[in-house]
Amino acid sequence: MPATIAQLDYRAPAELAAAVEDAAAELARYDAEMATGPTPLDAILLRSESAASSQIENLTASARSIGLAELGDPSRVNASLVVANVQAMRCALELAQDLTPDTVMAMHRALLVESAPDIAGAWRAEPVWVGRSGLSPLGAEYVAPDAGRVPGLMEDLMSYARRVDQPVLAQAALSHAQFETIHPFPDGNGRTGRALLHSMLRHHRLSRHVTVPVSAGLLADVSGYHDALTDYRAGNPDTIVQLTVDATFRAISNGRVLAAQLATVRANWRAAIIARRDSAVWVAADLFLDRPVLDAVEVAQALGIAVPNAHRHLARLTEAGVLTPFSLYRRGRAWRADAVLEALDAFAARAGQRSRS
Repeated sequence: MPATIAQLDYRAPAELAAAVEDAAAELARYDAEMATGPTPLDAILLRSESAASSQIENLTASARSIGLAELGDPSRVNASLVVANVQAMRCALELAQDLTPDTVMAMHRALLVESAPDIAGAWRAEPVWVGRSGLSPLGAEYVAPDAGRVPGLMEDLMSYARRVDQPVLAQAALSHAQFETIHPFPDGNGRTGRALLHSMLRHHRLSRHVTVPVSAGLLADVSGYHDALTDYRAGNPDTIVQLTVDATFRAISNGRVLAAQLATVRANWRAAIIARRDSAVWVAADLFLDRPVLDAVEVAQALGIAVPNAHRHLARLTEAGVLTPFSLYRRGRAWRADAVLEALDAFAARAGQRSRS
């Protein structure tokens, strides 16, 4: 029986309120930095955030596996679920102007349409609980509200999410916690709830250009994240707000390291590639900063050229040491940018350091 929050007037303690304001200002600065930097980061940050959100649910995959799954390799099960989460995140951002229950169902549909089509994009009709046995809620850590209450609770939540009189970062944290408390779906609640958080940041224009990897910040303390949700359900909202503030600062710090590493990678490529200034080979190289695993067909489509011409660019990038060719599952050959993959895996490792320790 969670409390309704549409009329909630959240007031954080003074010290926490100041931290919320500082984190929001830093988030906006980071968003502007990533939008104007020399290295395109929107797609890669979206993918990294989706991977981190999935990792919170113990769905781990290397950057290379995710790249292969994007090319259709069905053997990468976890990576395929991460790719589905990328689609859910992208849907969340595309529909950010319309924060309604239908928007949330669309995010969930994008997440599970391939892996669980029978439940994708529909409120649950059965009880759900967290912890202990999957057969009975006896001894569960948390039992979600009755399924019949879900539609009304989601209407209430999204009314709060649309309000313009709350500090945005705190509002997003509380909305996420309320969503996880409602647990409106049979599966995929965590990933959909974190996608909703990003939809709110975009809706309220705190992030306008890139996906700030907040889930990567939460990975540093997954047990603390779960404890904060428990605190929220017990009537203490400050814990989840503080955790979101801390995660935002960690995410921004980690994201800046990733941006610097990718800028170095790009500079090294520019020094190694020999081509005319107007050659499409430069553009082809930058494609691998967005997606570090590609085949010739996708390169050709992105550049608007014939596949044989794409092969010529890929050969030049291979000769320059930028790319590594390899045999692709049932699809001939593909190319990967190992330096980018290493930077992405390092980003993920930094995000999870505290959890592993």
